Amino acid sequence: MSGGLDETLCTLAFCWRIERRDGVAIGLTSHDRDLEIGGLIYRAAPGMTPAAVRSGITLEGEDSDVAGALSSDAISEADLAAGRWDGAALELRLTQWEAPGETWLLLARGEIGAVSRKGKEFSAELIGAAAVLGAPVAPSTTPDCRARLGDKACRVDMAGRRRIVAVTSVAGARVATDGLEMGGLAAGAYAFGTLRWMTGANAGLTQAILDNDGAELTLADPPGFAVAAGTLALLTEGCDRQAATCSARFGNIANFRGEPFLPGMDLLTRYPGA
Repeated sequence: MSGGLDETLCTLAFCWRIERRDGVAIGLTSHDRDLEIGGLIYRAAPGMTPAAVRSGITLEGEDSDVAGALSSDAISEADLAAGRWDGAALELRLTQWEAPGETWLLLARGEIGAVSRKGKEFSAELIGAAAVLGAPVAPSTTPDCRARLGDKACRVDMAGRRRIVAVTSVAGARVATDGLEMGGLAAGAYAFGTLRWMTGANAGLTQAILDNDGAELTLADPPGFAVAAGTLALLTEGCDRQAATCSARFGNIANFRGEPFLPGMDLLTRYPGA
């Protein structure tokens, strides 16, 4: 089991396998030369180091931290800022660089959480499986719906509520498209929905939509990279999670996951005539 860890002289190297939510996977190693293990090339990144690896069960879920130097070939500052690495799955393993893969000791596994940058260096927390233990056992009561439009609790059929459009221009967070009202869609149909870039420099990134009219969308933030005319984007309708919207627009009040008529905390302070 030690795989040579008890030898007088050890030739050890850390290996990171990082897989983004869009399926792109990269390998990095602390060794000064590239290593090929399991068909994946782990690129030499000597600046990558694990700041701490803790064993045991905690409710915080921060099993380890990783830090390293930004590299345009692997993890660029622009991609980090755009959120392309948010939620990426990460494995940290230990191997011997003289015989890559023979010793393949798993040190930590989880997904990338908060990322901080300082100059040309970055650090990222690794959120492990223990973080699930910190989640509430039962949902809290809320006046608005706790479900997400189209999920298994909501049950609204999303087949006809997604559309691919071509972008004609972008000005800040305003995105003009080639006609949102085709098919009878009303203004505001994509408010609280999402835009997923399918082509161009932002491909794979998903952004929140605040509102839309007949020809333009207003995003929560400007796109991370420049958008050329003709870029394709997938739009998904949204919902403001209100009972009236659920009933009138979606006809789905039976699956509304909220308590709109539950008295609030101000009930304790009410008095006659108020």
